[in-house]
Parts: sequence; structure tokens; C-alpha cells
Amino acid sequence: MANEKQFPMTAAGKQKLEDELDFLKTIKRKEVVERIKIARDFGDLSENAEYDSAKEDQAFVEGRISTLESMIRNAVIIDENDMSNDIVRLGTTVTFVEVPDGDKESYTIVGSAEADPLEGRISNDSPIAKSMIGRTIGDRVKVLTPGGEMEIEIVSIT
Repeated sequence: MANEKQFPMTAAGKQKLEDELDFLKTIKRKEVVERIKIARDFGDLSENAEYDSAKEDQAFVEGRISTLESMIRNAVIIDENDMSNDIVRLGTTVTFVEVPDGDKESYTIVGSAEADPLEGRISNDSPIAKSMIGRTIGDRVKVLTPGGEMEIEIVSIT
């Protein structure tokens, strides 16, 4: 297991995963087991949509539990207090503009386990984050996205 993927994340991101894992193990798992028990009482399992649905939910919950356990076990905590604001790296918040006339956008670069673009957190594996990591304020960077190439300029790092 020495080759398991590591998951860089903040302490808050790890806590969020631990909370989700706890919820799945203590509440959701029991709910699904109860649904399966009730659905069995409906009779013939070969034509029982409630039973099939409950079993699918059980498979999803167990898969998610396994994924979360792996992510937590292989978490690498980013020390946010040990950051300088002179270079883009995991854990920094970057503000940039699309050249020549785009609006300012800001994102915090986090590990894939806690990425949520709608909340302003992008994965370090995303094309835009990959292109900015290691860069400094004032750097112009070309980013290859699924929608085509764009150029951005880094205006601040916090």
C-alpha cells in the first residue's frame, strides 16, 4: 500500500471528510439497512423496486465510506500558517484576470478531496491551478481548458 495516492488538504478539509464519514457510518448506513429490511417484507425480491433501490443506495454508501477512509488515511495536511504569499502553491488564494479584459476571479488552490469551485476552491489537479502553481504576482500564464486556451495574469496571492 506504499503506492496509495496521497490527498493534500487543509485541516478543515480533513475534518469535513471525517464528519461525512461519521454521518455515513452512524446514520445513513442504518437508514439504508432499515429500508432493505422494510422492502424485503414487500414480498418477491425479483420484482421489488424498493428493494433494488435500497440495495443500490447501500452500494453507494459503502463505496463512499471506503473512499473517505482511504482519503483520510492518506491525507497530507497543508500547514496554512507556514505559507508565504510570494508564490502560488497549494493552500494559497490566487486572484487573477483573464487577459486582455476579463473580470477578477479568486480561487483557493486545494487538494482534489476538498475542491468545490462553487465555493471558490479549485483542485490542484485542475488545468488552471496546474498552470498557476509556482508562479508569482504579475506572471501571465496560458491555460489550456476544455473550452480552449486562455491567458490570465496573477494579480494577488494570499
